[in-house]
Amino acid sequence: MTRGRLGGAAVGSGDVTGRRRLGGAVVGSGDVTGRRRLGGAVVGSGDVTGRRRLGGAPAGRAVARCDLARPSSEVAPEVLGMLLVRDDGRAARIVEVEAYGGTADPASHAYRGPTPRNRTMWGPAGHLYVYRSYGIHWCANIVCGPDGVANAVLLRAAEPVAGIELMRAARWRDQRQQRDRDLCRGPGRLGEALGLDRSYDGADLITGSHGLRLIDDSGTDPAVRGPVAVTGRIGLSRAADTPWRFFLALSPAVSGRRPA
Repeated sequence: MTRGRLGGAAVGSGDVTGRRRLGGAVVGSGDVTGRRRLGGAVVGSGDVTGRRRLGGAPAGRAVARCDLARPSSEVAPEVLGMLLVRDDGRAARIVEVEAYGGTADPASHAYRGPTPRNRTMWGPAGHLYVYRSYGIHWCANIVCGPDGVANAVLLRAAEPVAGIELMRAARWRDQRQQRDRDLCRGPGRLGEALGLDRSYDGADLITGSHGLRLIDDSGTDPAVRGPVAVTGRIGLSRAADTPWRFFLALSPAVSGRRPA
């Protein structure tokens, strides 16, 4: 599998399109004007810095479960720019993700079927699947797709928005360089900065069952996320060229390689 699909349209590796699918419609193809379509209305300020302003505490709407109950390759680019918000005041804006396609995807944890480790992946959508990578880092995924399909979106990087002192306390130990842009720059760092571990596996991001929610604040925030870039996935031995890695092309917090 060498090409991915977004809403039925193939997207090539290294493509910087600025496209987004919301409510079933693709918008912004090649458009970096800062406009964004929400519920049929175009909003945005024309700012193409890739960073979004947040005045005060994070505000917005909880994402609906039905919005996530679709294939991971469609959901993944749509969660870019959304907020992960903890009840202790920490919040981070998602800037880089990867889609994984269940039993049809040889790179997915669900490729060989259900196990005690991956059981959360099998649904329902809107829950968090947390696993340990290399016995060190806790990595978080948003479960998506219909029940029983085991699609998921890996959260690769985010920009700190609130509760930064708590993130610093969780992350900085013996690191020589302690830059805030690096707090959530990578899936393991993101999990550590937000205090996520296996106890968050199965957390419902819609109801906030574990004090953690996925919030779309685009209706209250006039700034925009900027163009989206697409590449193959990182660090895989199988299906690495499938173009299911999506990131905000102008964000300084993106963790991996960028298109040349």
